[in-house]
Amino acid sequence: MFVRTDRPGRLCLRVGWWQARRRLLILFGKFPIYMTYLSDITSDVSTDTAAPMQEEKGFRVEAKNVAYCDEYITADYEYASTRIHRTDSGLVARPKRQRFRFRTKRRVDRVGVMMVGWGGNNGTSITGGILANKHKISWSTKEGPQTADYVGSITQSATMKVGLDADGKEVYIPLKSVVPMVKPEDLVIGGWDISKMNLSDGMERACVFPHALQKKLRPLMKELRPLPSIYYPHFIAANQKERADNVIEGKDKQKHLNHIRSDIRAFKSKNRLDKVIVVWTANTERFSSVLKGVNDNSKSLLRAIRTSHSEISPSTVFAVASILEGCAYINGSPQNTFVPGVVQLAEEHDVFIGGDDFKSGQTKMKSVLVDFLVSSGLKPVSITSYNHLGNNDGKNLSAPAQFRSKEISKSNVVDDMVDSNRILYKEGERPDHLVVIKYVPFVRDSKRALDEYTSKIFMGGINTIVMHNTCEDSLLASPLILDLVLLTDLAQRIEISGPGFSYTRMDPVLSYLSFLLKAPMVPSGNPVVNSLFRQLMCIKNILRACVGMQPENSMLLMQKLPKAIRARL
Repeated sequence: MFVRTDRPGRLCLRVGWWQARRRLLILFGKFPIYMTYLSDITSDVSTDTAAPMQEEKGFRVEAKNVAYCDEYITADYEYASTRIHRTDSGLVARPKRQRFRFRTKRRVDRVGVMMVGWGGNNGTSITGGILANKHKISWSTKEGPQTADYVGSITQSATMKVGLDADGKEVYIPLKSVVPMVKPEDLVIGGWDISKMNLSDGMERACVFPHALQKKLRPLMKELRPLPSIYYPHFIAANQKERADNVIEGKDKQKHLNHIRSDIRAFKSKNRLDKVIVVWTANTERFSSVLKGVNDNSKSLLRAIRTSHSEISPSTVFAVASILEGCAYINGSPQNTFVPGVVQLAEEHDVFIGGDDFKSGQTKMKSVLVDFLVSSGLKPVSITSYNHLGNNDGKNLSAPAQFRSKEISKSNVVDDMVDSNRILYKEGERPDHLVVIKYVPFVRDSKRALDEYTSKIFMGGINTIVMHNTCEDSLLASPLILDLVLLTDLAQRIEISGPGFSYTRMDPVLSYLSFLLKAPMVPSGNPVVNSLFRQLMCIKNILRACVGMQPENSMLLMQKLPKAIRARL
């Protein structure tokens, strides 16, 4: 039996027959066997081979609407939605169904990651973590031996339901098994930092990993040194000046832009990469003023860079450089890197951007708890969030302008959940919401978060929930960086066609990354979703669509029917 793909005249075999044929051809030496080449996690290593297909063995969808070929997974998909019409007599719901086709490139590209702030806590932690996994490092702790893992990464350590087995039991598989994804150990990592310290010394300075692990990683990291970075003192706290010994000289922002573009091209060429993804994991900057004729559109922005305008921030220069080089850019800090001019530039060049601010601890808990309270018909009226930390992030945030950027990203997380319930909240009504961050050097990366949620309950009663959360800041953030890179790479391999349009990629503003970000960006005019579970289901349902499976829901209709009927179905 044959299944016709999207290309006229091109046929691909159904899964079972094709797999059997492939094994026979391999046996007789007539079929190429793809092998995985693990790159050393440095900017000096390259391979001459194309990256392999990296699907998890044992999971395929066999259905008339799905075809697996060497190049693509092609899936016909019916998207169901409901359009609400407001009439004089009330609301009218009109269900709507539209047919789309998802085409996912199976061949995984050779991907490089360049981090701005590579020598900081997050950069050294994610690099050390990938190296530890690649080299299967174990170390002693007071609880016993510990081996390297990817706990905290949804792509590597989380699962999703794919259906029921013959006994009616739910079957779960890792997210990375649904469609081909880059293996973390195959990433080539590099980047920039305003500090010239090598990554081994940076890891020791960060005090994130235990000494026993640091000792084993040191030989692998001591030769890794960040490239010089951009340093504009008025965008970050004055207390960062002592670290700034590795900066690109001069004040000409156009030259800085050209320098960063040259770095990206050299990194890509030297390592024979198919693509580079740039991630900002450096210091939080103050907000940039959005000014007409400066950064309000792409032409003005490029002109403002040429004239070295004072409101052009380092992160914006990096974003523009990445976009002009065709590299996706992810903003892991809360500042407004993506001024209107940057967004327009990304749209013009069809380059993915994602932001803002890694969502790892206190804000993630807030997006869960407020969702729970409002969904339960309770009314949060006061949310007070206090945290203190002692790493360099905390030191930088001790300056008022930088704290203000963080305060904004932490404060907006409840808005869509509040707006979803007009029974509890009137138009424009919001809970009191206070965010406090203090710098306490002794606690280093072990951030303390204390939250108080006060809600109105039945008959005017008051309920108060108090929570204490000790967040190992960089150990929570590092897996997010990995997920952001892997999901961004996947997005670059997915194309969608539908009614009236041929194959296209997702919108350049990559909103499906929202689960991993405090202040998620969405395309203009689209609603912002902060509910953590809705954000996660978005990722899982896009993966399901890539293989022609319908969105997961918790209806469990079959289990609701009488046993006699279930047995016949």
